[in-house]
Amino acid sequence: MRAGDLRRRISIQSRSATQDAAGQQVTTWSDYMTGVPADIQALSGRELLIAQSAQSQVTHTITVRYTVLLADPIKVGGMRAVYVNGGVTRYFDIAGALNVDERNKTIEMSCAEGLKYV
Repeated sequence: MRAGDLRRRISIQSRSATQDAAGQQVTTWSDYMTGVPADIQALSGRELLIAQSAQSQVTHTITVRYTVLLADPIKVGGMRAVYVNGGVTRYFDIAGALNVDERNKTIEMSCAEGLKYV
């Protein structure tokens, strides 16, 4: 992977559940990694059709350099990526992570854009 392909900086957040004063469950997000160089690619219409048959609402692929912190696909599947560009914040719910060719060089995350979790 060329460094020039990773032009965007994202934060990866993990979700945790806490209780408020009334005892209700509240979902909170905390930064797991910040300033991660990434490439965000929207899927084409054909790729989107194929991806939705396997997973619901996979709309983007985010590629980052391999790190042990993102090596567990089940753990990463419950996280989200946050991308801020020009004052606009975009949230990507991560559906899964793939260590490309098991070579420990890049990780591709299948994501759905939206506010599934607030």
